[in-house]
Amino acid sequence: MSVYVGIDVHRKRCQVAVINEGGEVLANRNVPNGVKPILSVIGGLPAGTPAAYEAAFGWGWLLELLEGYGFEPHMVHPLQCKAIASARLKNDKAGAAILAQLLRAGLLPEAWIAPPEIRQLRAMLRHRAQLVRLRTLLRNRIHAVLAGHGHGRPAGCWSGPGRQWLASLELPAVSREVIDDALALIDALQQPVDRLDQEVQQRAKADPRVKILTQLPGVGPFTALVLLAEIGDISRFGSARKLASWAGLTPTVRGSDRTIRHGHISKQGPAWVRWVACEAAQTAKRHPDFAPAYQALARRRGKKIATTAIARKLLTRVYRLLTDASGGGAPS
Repeated sequence: MSVYVGIDVHRKRCQVAVINEGGEVLANRNVPNGVKPILSVIGGLPAGTPAAYEAAFGWGWLLELLEGYGFEPHMVHPLQCKAIASARLKNDKAGAAILAQLLRAGLLPEAWIAPPEIRQLRAMLRHRAQLVRLRTLLRNRIHAVLAGHGHGRPAGCWSGPGRQWLASLELPAVSREVIDDALALIDALQQPVDRLDQEVQQRAKADPRVKILTQLPGVGPFTALVLLAEIGDISRFGSARKLASWAGLTPTVRGSDRTIRHGHISKQGPAWVRWVACEAAQTAKRHPDFAPAYQALARRRGKKIATTAIARKLLTRVYRLLTDASGGGAPS
């Protein structure tokens, strides 16, 4: 007899439901997160039993558990799981049972599960980006303190002369303490950032697709690696438009009868892809290949919308380059 598992994942606990091929609920229990509690509900099920869970916060450990004990994991796209969102009875017990029912009926809106090496690459690149963001936050804090006392140095504050200039300023004790603490934290961050930069360079040299993507304006080794890690297998996208839609760079569309309204970009999907694409667009919009389109759109719709449009054009180029590199050639 076939059985199906639905798991509603939370930070500390999970709701685990098991149903049979007739839709009868065999078990529906709330257990703490961990190997033993989860296996206390599903540990006796046969190998290859399908198990569905939402792509919620902290799902990685559950995927490793399911794969390690021979289950067939299915990750659910939470925004597309209409049955749960529209259910009148909305609680964990109902949610877990509905996941299992959708899995049994073959109606589960699945999300792609990246292989372990891709998940590790994503983690490394996101860690590097977050450390750089933290360093930028600290630098901005120093600039804010200096601005509050009427100081500014156009040549910058982070080189040797800049540090000497900062040390020479006469500031109140608390302001001096803020600047010194921020500088100490910036210096502490430099070592892990440098180590991660070396790892990025090594990974970039080992992947020939990075060399292909860095032909695009605004795309360096780090940006290329982020795109490769977040996109994963390019063949899962049938066209460049589908890739852009997945990345949240296509406009929302609302239509009724003959009236169609296009709104702002959806911003659904991976925020990291949108971030690196928009960062690369800041440089690409000045390149001869993109500048005319950017300038024309900026005059009509504004610089922000024009920059986002260039980000989408870059992603279209990324799709074509990766598809050609993989021997595909799908229409874009």
